[in-house]
Amino acid sequence: MEIRIISVGKIKEKYLNDGIAEYSKRLSRYCKLTFCQAADEKTPDGASEALNEQIKNIEGQRLMKYIRDRDYVIALAIDGKMLDSVELSQKLERLGVEGKSSVAFVIGGSLGMSDEVLKRADYRLSFSRMTFPHQMMQMILLEQIYRSYRIMNHEPYHK
Repeated sequence: MEIRIISVGKIKEKYLNDGIAEYSKRLSRYCKLTFCQAADEKTPDGASEALNEQIKNIEGQRLMKYIRDRDYVIALAIDGKMLDSVELSQKLERLGVEGKSSVAFVIGGSLGMSDEVLKRADYRLSFSRMTFPHQMMQMILLEQIYRSYRIMNHEPYHK
């Protein structure tokens, strides 16, 4: 299975890049992993709701360029369904059994995701009702995907 991580913005923090590299290396034995990064828009302090919506739409259009017709799209959204690690593992395993060869996880920018991207999503996944920095979310997501594969393969992993 190909796992695609489609996100807004580049990750500048070394510790996050190191963590992403580590989980990418660990995942390489289970799946093909690809990253697509759409440019983010600068959001001025005190921006109006209309400007924020415009920025989300611009970022959404950039994200949509990376989403392919054959991708099963999982949007990381605060209003999505919350799963535990076993449930996420079962979801990924079920997608494989159903013949989905490419799963794209989409991470929006600091303002969230555009309606266009959310409408394209096949599934909305929430990690929490809390807000996380979108750069950090990539590493958290990769850790959970790695954990999912360990669970699928009945391999030990810390709890």
